[in-house]
Amino acid sequence: MMITLTRPWIFFISQQMEVQSDLRRFWAYAKLPLPVLLSMGMLMAQVTVADPGTSDDGVEVNTVPKTLFVVVDGIPADVIERVSTPGIDAVAAKGSYQRAYVGGEIGMPTESPTVSAVGYMSLLTGTWSNKHNVRANYGIEPNYAFWDIFRVAKYQARAITTGLFSTWTDNRTILMGDGLEAAGGYKFDFVADGYENDPAFAPALEDVERIQAVDLHVTTLAAKTLLESAPDLSWVYLQHTDDIGHRDGDSPSMDFAVRWVDARVSELWGAVQARSQQFSGEDWLVIVTTDHGRTSSNGKGHGGQSDRERTIWIANNSPRMVSPAERSAAIVDIYPTIVEHMRFDMPEEVAAQLDGQSLLSQ
Repeated sequence: MMITLTRPWIFFISQQMEVQSDLRRFWAYAKLPLPVLLSMGMLMAQVTVADPGTSDDGVEVNTVPKTLFVVVDGIPADVIERVSTPGIDAVAAKGSYQRAYVGGEIGMPTESPTVSAVGYMSLLTGTWSNKHNVRANYGIEPNYAFWDIFRVAKYQARAITTGLFSTWTDNRTILMGDGLEAAGGYKFDFVADGYENDPAFAPALEDVERIQAVDLHVTTLAAKTLLESAPDLSWVYLQHTDDIGHRDGDSPSMDFAVRWVDARVSELWGAVQARSQQFSGEDWLVIVTTDHGRTSSNGKGHGGQSDRERTIWIANNSPRMVSPAERSAAIVDIYPTIVEHMRFDMPEEVAAQLDGQSLLSQ
């Protein structure tokens, strides 16, 4: 079922004012009634009957596991650690922050280019590019035999609602092959994407600023949906920081872009927090990460196997995450972490193909 919404008003909290001061030129667009393609499998949020969990004292309790993972594109670990990011810090304050890696194992069959689509697909499938077959951002021909996390969600015996809020439509249509039989058919109940391809969306803005406006719009829709409908498994993808990185490299404008996207994380985290206050029986896992680092020379490029290009980071709200002292983390570990938190069942042949392992300690 397809519905059309009008853009809601955007309210900014005080901690976001500094990073949003340069966005005042977006207000005219923020107030326009723009078409929003929000694809919903059903209009009412489904009630998920979760498997019983166990409390610390051994008493069985019923909770509804939910997961939100956010990919903010192309932010090196050294930058996220240096720049003030109160939104990401608020998530990590409930759990942890750690460095991780992309790119597979150097010199081995798993070695994978450190570019965006490859990083997304490694997260989404829990495998490296020698399996999922994505090695670039264009000319993509994924191997759908390696199930993405949303295909696993729809495999469950219980009803699982899913959401995708993305500035790059190819995430849904190509990487996950939404609607294709080979990729598991239609997998999303809530969808907000396609704005970067819509000529009617903020046509007066230049390319980089326009993508920033799309990020802002996608975040608003995601936060509203998380608060009101709370899909069981949601992915938010934001692109602006990578655009600035390619244009300006390591620079004050990149630092500003990081602060700006951190304010978007604050919006999403605030929606989850507000939702949790209303529904105490929901058990939320929130993971914020990036898809690759950047070159050491000037920060404008990526794709190689240098330490800075390979080093990413994972912030999360779970006190159960393993520490870096226990073992190193990789982007392919996020998939099995979500599977464990959501208590998903998987076909044995799918589980056997995973390159990652859960980051949740017992």
